[in-house]
Amino acid sequence: MDDLYREVIIEHYNNPSHRGTLENYNVRFEDNNPLCGDHIEITLLTDSENRISDAKFDGHGCSISQATADILLDYVINKDVEEVKKMTKDSIIELIGIEPGPVRLKCALLSLKVLKAGIYGLSSADEIDLDE
Repeated sequence: MDDLYREVIIEHYNNPSHRGTLENYNVRFEDNNPLCGDHIEITLLTDSENRISDAKFDGHGCSISQATADILLDYVINKDVEEVKKMTKDSIIELIGIEPGPVRLKCALLSLKVLKAGIYGLSSADEIDLDE
């Protein structure tokens, strides 16, 4: 089963459907993982009903960080912002289908930290606790 999920990660890494930057957005945040050099920038457009109507990511890094960003944006588009705020580390593990080892877990969680920091209007993604 892990092989199937690894194939999904490679497919999202090689052919991301949400890579880029929105021209019109009302949420933007970027951060990096200094331990491995992964970098993610996310731009979001929310509508009048507080739903995420469009989202893009850009950046560089390992297959886990980049694929997870794409998978995450697939999931959050058309979701209510309040629902997205409730996402945790376990949400990401469920979305990608495998639990990365401790070193790769930070790579997998970077996009969620960036997304939530942007939504909350924080100055640092370090303020985000993904265990809650």
